[in-house]
Amino acid sequence: QREFTQKKTFTSWINSILAKHTPPYVVSDLYTDIQQGHLLLDLLEVLSGQHLPREKGFNTFQCRSNIENALTFLKSRSLKLINIHVADIIEGKPSIVLGLIWTIIFHFHIEELARTLACTYNQPSLDCSSAVDSSPKASRSAKKSAKIKERWKMSATKALLLWAEEQCSLHGSVSVTDFKSSWRNGLAFLAIIQTLRPGLVDLEKAKARSNKENLKEAFRIAELELNIPRLLEPEDVDIVNPDEKSIMTYVAQFLQYSKNLPESEEDMQEKVREAMGWLAAQEKKLAKLLVETENETYYQKCKEMMSFMETFNQEKIPFLPVLSSKRGEAELSEGQQQMREEWDKVISQINEWKAKLDQMLPSPLDSIEAWLQEVERLQAEDLPDLQDPFKAMSLFREIIVIFKDLMDCFDSHLDTLQSFKNEDEKNMPLVLPEKLEEMKRRFSNIRSTNPSTFLEYHYGLCSAIASEMKLKLNIWDVKYGAKESVESLLENW
Repeated sequence: QREFTQKKTFTSWINSILAKHTPPYVVSDLYTDIQQGHLLLDLLEVLSGQHLPREKGFNTFQCRSNIENALTFLKSRSLKLINIHVADIIEGKPSIVLGLIWTIIFHFHIEELARTLACTYNQPSLDCSSAVDSSPKASRSAKKSAKIKERWKMSATKALLLWAEEQCSLHGSVSVTDFKSSWRNGLAFLAIIQTLRPGLVDLEKAKARSNKENLKEAFRIAELELNIPRLLEPEDVDIVNPDEKSIMTYVAQFLQYSKNLPESEEDMQEKVREAMGWLAAQEKKLAKLLVETENETYYQKCKEMMSFMETFNQEKIPFLPVLSSKRGEAELSEGQQQMREEWDKVISQINEWKAKLDQMLPSPLDSIEAWLQEVERLQAEDLPDLQDPFKAMSLFREIIVIFKDLMDCFDSHLDTLQSFKNEDEKNMPLVLPEKLEEMKRRFSNIRSTNPSTFLEYHYGLCSAIASEMKLKLNIWDVKYGAKESVESLLENW
């Protein structure tokens, strides 16, 4: 029963995510569809917003390669994949497939959402308002990091439960103590709906109905009014021991809905104050780190920077909603404007630090880094305005010449990078391996986008438009007597 419920719930959740994929993808049988690897990669690309490497075919080798790519990506995000092997996924082993999907749901769906609640419920692993420990020893402690991650995993579940309890506590006798039997009578789901959208539910009438009727009503309202996908059926929940993971997956969708609701001005101001406190702490930590590492080796400086960025990226998650507010400048309060300025200041300082480190790369990596940055800068520039094809053609010609000159060095720079011996006379590493891998990835990205071909295509397009324009002008050598006929001709053209 538990395996059947999980398969059904997880499949519905995956389909709700892959509806955002281009083109949309629908899973019919989870155990079969996952075997090719494309499903996993599509799912992870939508959830992470990243483009992942893949084999396009469907033979055994290509399927295995795609699954390996997916697992490698998950491991790169420090996810523990215990007893999850490629061969088991290719065979579609139910327990392994469900374990893998639950790991993905918990990390990308539940944990990410629950992080936004960490400040509210003061969970032990993420103290948002206090200054972070700037001790290099503390940041480098792998054991401490692992313990924090494990504590946070428990805290994510607890934060979601506390949120559900808070929503239900507004409605008297509705009590939530777990993700199992507390949800069996359907009242908890209805109470959360009533809190999020007052007026949609009559809780007094619900108390007189059967469990199945309440569950059916809750799932119907959630789907129709809140646009929350129907992951469960009444018979999945109205049993002695409902599946905890399935209920958590569904409840997290209500939390997601609540995050998209407009916030009160008071709540927004409080979040801005918390974000400002955190940003001030980051600025102090960064300044201290720059002083402490001034006389360190390049390798050690990079190591400290990577440690700082890992902590920074982890701790900024709860503040992302307020930091990335979609409001225009005119709509921002004074506090929000100050927060944005402080955020821009911290990011600018981080980018300056990164740029200085890039300039300090040992030879010949420094010149390769400069070459990469120049190519990427040109790729990022806007295309010339095509409204004037003659001017655009001239600009395209100039850019194509510059690009071709740069791309002449592509192979030699890549060969130098791949053959770089990463150790000094004492056999100590000169550069972090992660930096070398990052530079190789950037070469791959440049090769895959093929900027010269892209520019030549647009040059050809402008040339075709210009030729068409000349042809039209050459045959318009007759005088048109009336103003209306000229205007009509121009409009038609």
